[in-house]
Amino acid sequence: KAADAEGYGQVARLFRAAAEAETVHAHNHLRVLKGIRSTKENLEEAVSGETHEFTHMYPEMIEGAKAEGNRDALQSFSYANAVEKVHAKLYGDALNNLGKETEDYPYYVCPVCGFTSEVDAPSTCPICGTPGKMFKKID
Repeated sequence: KAADAEGYGQVARLFRAAAEAETVHAHNHLRVLKGIRSTKENLEEAVSGETHEFTHMYPEMIEGAKAEGNRDALQSFSYANAVEKVHAKLYGDALNNLGKETEDYPYYVCPVCGFTSEVDAPSTCPICGTPGKMFKKID
């Protein structure tokens, strides 16, 4: 309660509201750029984008963090790199199953590294070790 009395709760809400607004901007920009296409095309683009991130973008960032001796950045980039591999696989699986009858299930997202799992949360995150009970369910 002391933090809220100092206005920190309000600032946290402001950042969450601004993040939501930025998502609206991104959707608007994609629509104007005709970046929202068929589900198949969107999945193909998602696989390509995630693959680029874990094969080129994050490895370069990881090397930069190592060169600078920035352990926090190294951990953050390493977590993201590992998760992007998972996302590419999930998108690829969705692409391969497109048009097929599939089970409807939730996803679970690790609040520390972003690892994403299908159906159930793992007992612990395979990337960062966070307990599965902490994962956020995405219906």
